[in-house]
Amino acid sequence: MSLDKRKIAILKAIISSYIDNAEAVGSRTISKKYELGVSPATIRNEMSDLEEMGFLIQPHTSSGRIPTDKAYRYYVDDLWKKVKKSKNPNLDKLKSIIEDKSSELDSIFRNSVRILSQITKYTSFVVAPQLKQSVIQRIQLVPVSEYTVLLLIILQSNIVKQVMLRLNSPIPSDQMERISVSLSEKMHGHKLGDLEKIKDSIIRELYITRESNNDALMDLLPYLMDQMTGLEEVNVFSDGITNILDLPEYNDIVKAREFISFVEDKHSMARLFQNAEDINSDLEISIGSENKTVELKDCSLITATYKLNGKLIGRIGVIGPTRMDYSNVIKTVKSISEAINEIINQNYNGEYKE
Repeated sequence: MSLDKRKIAILKAIISSYIDNAEAVGSRTISKKYELGVSPATIRNEMSDLEEMGFLIQPHTSSGRIPTDKAYRYYVDDLWKKVKKSKNPNLDKLKSIIEDKSSELDSIFRNSVRILSQITKYTSFVVAPQLKQSVIQRIQLVPVSEYTVLLLIILQSNIVKQVMLRLNSPIPSDQMERISVSLSEKMHGHKLGDLEKIKDSIIRELYITRESNNDALMDLLPYLMDQMTGLEEVNVFSDGITNILDLPEYNDIVKAREFISFVEDKHSMARLFQNAEDINSDLEISIGSENKTVELKDCSLITATYKLNGKLIGRIGVIGPTRMDYSNVIKTVKSISEAINEIINQNYNGEYKE
């Protein structure tokens, strides 16, 4: 038994209907909603064949059918053939929205996931590149309040990382500026990934040269250095995590809580790409049971890469139900990844070298 044109038309109609309504689809619905030129009885027979072939299942005896992961895979593969070479005519406009007059890479990623979530209505995320190969240009401590300081780490190509620090005791602003100058002198030219090796010697040198009344610095330094060395860990930006609550598949609060807990864990999200079948694939789609992660067995994951000088440095993507609007999501993920690629390659050459 093979998929002829009529079976394909009926299968696509069932998938489209189920994506729209999340309800099992019967032959009468297909007959009324889609002009296929065949009777409901013929549609029923074809649906039985599709079920036997593994493309449909019947949840209850008296209900209609719903697509299987196999059906979605066929649907997606056929869709991807049509859109993979397409270009987004609004790419320049999309780039300007993502950049938003900001040179900060973090802001670009935050804007990207926000836009992606707004367009798709699903959970979106970016796995950001590790910064361990980035070279430190300058360190700046900015007083925010008596016991709060903003640590600015200015990296090569003007990438800025920010960390909020809590002080055990106040440090006068003039001393804060001198600390910034000292830290910049000691760390300028070092890679972020090297800080773990040199942080003890930097602390010792600053201790020797500290001002006599600047013991507060010695409370701050170890904490400050720990925060800086932690920046080389993988970073994940996400948006629309609670969008899943609007979907009927997640009316079960326990199931919804497990999903939210998973996507809020940056290490779990980062591992998704370690498990990818083809880590260098420009766009990858995992459907339901194809996902190796247990928490995503009822989800589809669509991700695209972004690269610098041809080298993969991260991924952006969407997680949603297997009943997701694949056409909209694939086009949107593809377009936003292309926009990020162009922004990064235009503005951040020189970063992330091995």
